Amino acid sequence: MSNIKQLLGISGGKDSAALALYMQSNYPELDVEYYTCDTGKELTETYELIGRLESALGKEVVKYNSFDESKVAIDNPFDHFLASYGHFLPSSGQRWCTQKMKLEPFEKNVGDEPTISYVGIRGDENREGYISKRENIQTIFPFRKNIWSSDVIKIAFSKQHIDILRNALAKQLDTKETEAALNIFDTSLSLTFTLNHKVESLLDFNTPAFNHAIHKVLKNTDYPIGKLDHYPLLDNKEILGIDDIFKLLEESGVGIPAYYLPVEFTADVDGEIKKGTYSRSRSGCFFCFFQQKIEWVWLLEQHPELFKKATEYEKDGFTWAEESLTDLMKPERVNQIKSNYIKRTESAQKHAQNQVNWKDEILNSEGIGCSSCFI
Repeated sequence: MSNIKQLLGISGGKDSAALALYMQSNYPELDVEYYTCDTGKELTETYELIGRLESALGKEVVKYNSFDESKVAIDNPFDHFLASYGHFLPSSGQRWCTQKMKLEPFEKNVGDEPTISYVGIRGDENREGYISKRENIQTIFPFRKNIWSSDVIKIAFSKQHIDILRNALAKQLDTKETEAALNIFDTSLSLTFTLNHKVESLLDFNTPAFNHAIHKVLKNTDYPIGKLDHYPLLDNKEILGIDDIFKLLEESGVGIPAYYLPVEFTADVDGEIKKGTYSRSRSGCFFCFFQQKIEWVWLLEQHPELFKKATEYEKDGFTWAEESLTDLMKPERVNQIKSNYIKRTESAQKHAQNQVNWKDEILNSEGIGCSSCFI
């Protein structure tokens, strides 16, 4: 295990912080190193969270630098790269900020060492995020039922390795299980039964057996986990969702990042003053272009000095969103954003309640009871 580097990136958000605590508590035998890639434009709450996390872990969260600050005139990472890009602001289509300040520093620090990178994507999320194309870097998702990245799954089910996978799976199961599991394994893929469906079905059937079979395949590759005789996460059956993350952070004493906490606001909604709540949905730079409009309003009202700094970046026709922050911050526009947000929230709540009522009607008509009986 000492020949394999174990890394976990701390973004300053809830999921990566919770994963660091989870790994230390559940897999202390893994010598995980913690790092962060600082853009220089994070919220104060982000730095505060990292400080509390270091205290809880008893380990330093190492800062990965994106450039040699001693050799340039601008020592702030974001401002340095912004100047080099001719003041071309990053966007969802041109995410140079992520590439230059997150991904490149990570891969530079890894080098050629066999490395396992732990990522805190939850079991209730349907995404995967960044997967390195370098075979010496392997991504693992401890919070999910499927801890493997898509590249590993594709290799395991490829023509080159599928027989190894099938035989390894059969050896992991007892006689009664083998036939049922191999029926799933041998079912042909189709539009209604994709590779993802097959993997989920096999994991549902016997998660550790599937994981050990994948491990057997990896021993025929250069993937880091294939170099290990034993890897403790192969037997992991836990799936953690958003409620588990918040509970873990609270019980550890690290706490939930302050920007996730809902703040009450009021707005004129079609002539009626109504209340709503807003918060930030993600970690990252205070001017992140992925923010929703209501989150820009949150920044305006909760961190006006940072909102002002964000507006100063908008020049020469470059804006963070389809409308400039100067227009967004106008009182009438702020109220419109708040009003629309309240309407969408109410509509979602009404839809959810209608779904519950519909289920109750079906259950009651069949003499079963109401849906609350099953909560």
